[in-house]
Parts: sequence; structure tokens; C-alpha cells
Amino acid sequence: MGEDMKDAGLPSEQGVHTMTAMVYDTYGLPEVLRLEKVDVPAPQDHEVLIEIHAASVNSWDWDLLRGKPYITRLGSLRKPRYRILGADIAGRVVAVGAAATRFRPGDEVFGDLSGCGWGGFAEYVCASEEALTPKPAGLSFEQAAAIPQAAVLALQGMRDKGNLQKGHRVLINGCGGGVGTFAVQYAKWIGAEVTGVDSTGKLDMLRVIGADYVLDYTKVDFTASGLKYDLILDVVGNRSVVALKRALKSGGTYVMVGGSIHRILLALLAAPLSAWLERKTIALLVHKPNHEDQMVWKALVEAGQVVPVIDRQYPLSDTAQALRDLGEGRAKGKIVVSMKS
Repeated sequence: MGEDMKDAGLPSEQGVHTMTAMVYDTYGLPEVLRLEKVDVPAPQDHEVLIEIHAASVNSWDWDLLRGKPYITRLGSLRKPRYRILGADIAGRVVAVGAAATRFRPGDEVFGDLSGCGWGGFAEYVCASEEALTPKPAGLSFEQAAAIPQAAVLALQGMRDKGNLQKGHRVLINGCGGGVGTFAVQYAKWIGAEVTGVDSTGKLDMLRVIGADYVLDYTKVDFTASGLKYDLILDVVGNRSVVALKRALKSGGTYVMVGGSIHRILLALLAAPLSAWLERKTIALLVHKPNHEDQMVWKALVEAGQVVPVIDRQYPLSDTAQALRDLGEGRAKGKIVVSMKS
């Protein structure tokens, strides 16, 4: 460990030079993951070293694990760029780099590491201090780890791309996962009417967190119901743009958060004509980790306006099963990996 770090009980000083991490060296299904002892990283100048207490799984982890869609392999075609997945983490700072000023050892933090190297499915990680936010007071590490990526996507999709306003009629397609459960609560806080679309087993949970109406996509086609919405937030991207526009009001906005590359390209091609002829906006949300947006969620959860929805918690050794559950669409809200269980 570097001599220029400001510390309070570094792992190396405690005789801990290695840590347990879930690693992979080839693209594939969760079976390619394995537990391994690796070196505890040392923070660079503007980084901090975090003892991770919990990390949550996201669809981006699933994509990087499989190397699909193939755009996820840019810059690393044959083997994964990052050996350790996991972007959303919560934990305690144990050391800081020589130029780090925002945090001190002992501070409890949470954040999204997708912009600074990943590495969340491990006992320790180094991260840029700009990626981190003080952990919300009163929340467990597991609850805090459920927030960063999913909640920020919901916020950026509804507030920035969707221009969500009080009184808007909102539909969230694929509402029962991480992004959707945060989006429901944010929209209700703003004062919108919310319809959530997902599978049968998730509908009761959506009602509990505030959805005004719920639709079972296996039984109801919301694009053919005749109802029209001011904002459609699409987390799954499983419907054609033509069908979705039927459910959108003139002047309304369709925001695509998830979907195949093919559907994304079709949406981008349709956007200019839809805006010109129908006054319907088609927008693609590209995830941008943002500390200020994390602060928005910190304030909301501390005020009791939003509660992270956690379906299941797994120990680090069962990270493969956590990712399998996510990939198969079984999660109600978020799935969390706990390093302390």
C-alpha cells in the first residue's frame, strides 16, 4: 500500500493483503464466475479505498458478463475488460489517496462505479471520490447499495428526458425491476398518475409502492387499450415504436431506457419524423453516473418519500445466482449482494 495515503487501519496494517472477489476471465453465463483471492487495491491520488458492505446487481452487469449485446465488448473483444463486475456499492472508507479531499476514513458512502472501473463484487474496491456520496442516514448498507444506478436512470429518464410534471399520466413498461420501482415512487412524489406494466407476480408489489394502475403484460396490450399517456418510460424495450406511439399523447414523450440494439436504432430513426408530424418525442436515455442526482435520492429516502425495494439478498459466494435471477427477469425491485452475510 502507498505510503502517501491517509488512513485509519488499512487492511495491510491489519495483516490483510488479499481479499475475496467474484471474478471472471471469459464471457458467458453466471457459471463462468468464481471466487478468488486477489490483492487489495491501493487508492490513487483522487481515489478512496472502500470496505464494501453491500453491492447490487444491474442489467449492465448481466450484459458485461455475457458480452452481449456485442457493443459491450468495445475495446475488449476476446476477454472482459473488468475481471470484477459490480457498479453499485455501499460501504465504509478505510483509506484515501494523497489528493482526495471529500472523504475521510470511517465515512459511510454509496455510489455508482461504472464510470471508474467497476469492482463491486469484492470485499474492497478503489473508486474516484467523485463517484461517491455520503450514505443516507438511517439506511442499511444493503438499502443504500440498491439506489445508485437504477434510481439515477429513473430520475434522468423522467425528469431530464421526460420533463415529468405534476398531473401527467405516466406509464412505465417493465415497472417491476430496479429502475421501475424508483420511477413509480418518484412520479408519485411529483404528483403524476402512474400505470405500471409487468408480469403477474410483480403487480401487488407495484400497488404497494404507489402505482395507481397495474397491467399484466401477459394479458393486456397497453398500446391497444385506447388510453394515451404524457410520458412512457420503457425499461424493457419489447414493443415496436409504432405500437408505442399509439399510446402516446400529442406532445408526449417516449423514453427508451432498455432494449435491443435493433429497437434502439429503429427508435432513433423514427424520432425526427415523429417530432415533426405528430409532436411526439422519442428519446434514448444513455446512463450518466452523477453525484448530484445521487444527492437527490439521498434527500428523498432520508425524508421517507422513497424506499428502495429489495427482493433478495445473497452472500458474495452466491453472486452467480443473483445475476441469474436478474437475467431471468425474476427480481421484484433490486437484488443485493451482502459482503457481511
